[in-house]
Amino acid sequence: MLSFDPKEIATRDLHQYLLGSVAPRPIAFASTVDKDGTPNLAPYSFFNAFSSNPPILVFSSNRKVVDNTTKDTLHNVRETGEVVINVVNYNIVRQMAVTSVSFPTEVSEFAKAGLTPVPSTVVRPFRVKESPVQMECKVRDIITLGDQGGAGHLIICDVVHMHISESVIDERNRIDPHKIDLMGRLGRAYYVRASGEAIKTIVQPVMQLTIGYDQLPESIRNSNILSANNLGQLSGIPALPDDEVVESFKTNETISAILNGTEARLQLHQYAKELLDNSDDRESAIKALMIADQL
Repeated sequence: MLSFDPKEIATRDLHQYLLGSVAPRPIAFASTVDKDGTPNLAPYSFFNAFSSNPPILVFSSNRKVVDNTTKDTLHNVRETGEVVINVVNYNIVRQMAVTSVSFPTEVSEFAKAGLTPVPSTVVRPFRVKESPVQMECKVRDIITLGDQGGAGHLIICDVVHMHISESVIDERNRIDPHKIDLMGRLGRAYYVRASGEAIKTIVQPVMQLTIGYDQLPESIRNSNILSANNLGQLSGIPALPDDEVVESFKTNETISAILNGTEARLQLHQYAKELLDNSDDRESAIKALMIADQL
């Protein structure tokens, strides 16, 4: 592995290693104004939600690595204590990219990117009309992490008002990831679109204890067919099936055909993998694998 002390490599290289490793990151499309009301709009990918009660968002406005200067966003939140965090979806990602350009302070990024500023309900900065979710915030604190190029300033924000487009809400009154179609940031010029086949559903009850990897039979842990993810799926079941349940599963049409064929143990592992990969049917998969363990 490539191993190094972060203090011993150039900041520009460390920056890219961090961004390529801690990814994908959500994008805070931060709208601010200065004390005179001049609007500013800029994207930040050092960003996340850290609490829901109270609702807290945190993003970092870093000093530029090249010249150690700070951005207008940081200046504005220090002056006014307010910001709107707009989310970035696929429909506006290229417009967002335009706002990352270092325009002069007096130039409106809304105008340069062709985005529409709309008044907020509680705070002074404008919202981005085209963004499907806009969160009006009061700045709780700004924590400075350093004074050299690349150093961050953590801007801790209380969400005081939210706006969510009804077009991204599903029948359960929750945000549908396919409808909101968010974009995430990786290193360098790489982005990821969080919709379609990129969305994976992983259901794992967390209030009930599971058997864990260490309680899987050795023949399952050492399978040449099952992937690490498959073993993770099986590790998440609450208990192994008892002998009676396993025995009754032998009457299953597919299982019966496998047992009457050749290389039954191999075929059972392959069948279990299909169940896990295609339908997350862990109950049937573990029974098939327990039958294989008897062979």
